[in-house]
Amino acid sequence: MKRILTHIITIVSFVGLAACNKFLDVQPKASISGENIIVDETSANAALNGVYSALRSYYSVDFQSIAYLSGDNIEWTGSQSQVQEFINHQVNAENATISSTWKGIYVAINRANQVIKNVTELDENVIAQSVRDRIAGEAYFIRALAYFDLVRTWGGVPLTTEPTLNVGDNAGITRSSAEATYAQVLADLNQAENLLTETTNRFQATRKTVWALKARYYLYNNNWQEAINYATRLIDDRANYELLNPYYAFFADGVTGTRESVFEIFYNANELNPHRGQWQPQQNGGTRQWAPNNTFVNLVNDPETGGSRSALVARDNQNRWYGNLYYRSPATDPSYVIRIAELYLIRAEALSELNESEQARADLNAVRSRAGLANNTATNSDDLLLAIENERRLEFGLEAHRWFDLVRTGRAAAVLNISDPNKLLMPLPSEQLLTDDALEQNPGY
Repeated sequence: MKRILTHIITIVSFVGLAACNKFLDVQPKASISGENIIVDETSANAALNGVYSALRSYYSVDFQSIAYLSGDNIEWTGSQSQVQEFINHQVNAENATISSTWKGIYVAINRANQVIKNVTELDENVIAQSVRDRIAGEAYFIRALAYFDLVRTWGGVPLTTEPTLNVGDNAGITRSSAEATYAQVLADLNQAENLLTETTNRFQATRKTVWALKARYYLYNNNWQEAINYATRLIDDRANYELLNPYYAFFADGVTGTRESVFEIFYNANELNPHRGQWQPQQNGGTRQWAPNNTFVNLVNDPETGGSRSALVARDNQNRWYGNLYYRSPATDPSYVIRIAELYLIRAEALSELNESEQARADLNAVRSRAGLANNTATNSDDLLLAIENERRLEFGLEAHRWFDLVRTGRAAAVLNISDPNKLLMPLPSEQLLTDDALEQNPGY
């Protein structure tokens, strides 16, 4: 008898429906499971809210901690040796963060699968076509983001597009290649693009959100022209998106959903974001277990490199530096997934790869100018690419980019002194391998 894939969660939990303009601002409700949980528009929206809840869960600490700690901006001040493994680039398959991240992402995928399957089977006399398209489109987008996060962390993974309803469903599925996993991401983004409307919503997926993730997708896959095309769609939408000046205007004073934001994950008093506690010092009720390291502090406080981005860090009453992007009390800070600054730097990088140096420099300098920095004057592609890499390091200093940037550009070995290329991917969780013989570990683990 086949053993079960534990990355598939058999119980699908959903949270309740709110009015459309407060869709995400709801309290969790009891778990609902079974094949017929989506029977009308109300239950379909409740189910979709459950997909967003799973996204909020894995983007709160687990997934992002892999990105933070594996890069070179953040240090770990706690005592857990498993967390230090990311900084040392010696992550073990038994690492608890690896396991919880894997399972958390697959929870989001399974919930998205449930919504996609069930909502598309509802009759038009039960749910309007426009509502059905929106709900399915948002689920496709979240599934695309989830598989994107899986493939850039682990490489190829098992692809599941049908909901798990019973113990044993989806058992024995082997890992797909990284290419096939990326193909699934693009297929889901294409579906979402067709189903969603071209509206602006910074907390829920729309066609514009799809375009933004497509720009990132094409950058990761070295399709420079398509990365430029999709980034341009957002950059040119100046009625809805802009680089806010000064830099800290997108997060200071408790603001959320500013014109800087393309997609951010919403939290509220009923579903807090644990980010805050990890960053803030004890005097502010936190643990300060994640802290900016000395190199990052020096860079971000240097007027020639950091500019107004020095607002990302502050000193506590013991004169220790701490990260201050997540500071609200209660901890309702959003997780920033895509900002318009990323679209500028995506386009700058893609243009540099195509030797369009003047245009690339203009996009880079738009971001630098907003941070109060002088224009970069690099004229050749190599210098521009390095300047863009350095700019991304500080622009997204406390967001989940640095590790993935260094891996995708082939720069991790040189910058982070990683001698074993196998360490550029995380190990599959050991409990997954023990549970399902169909899974194979990444090389080197």
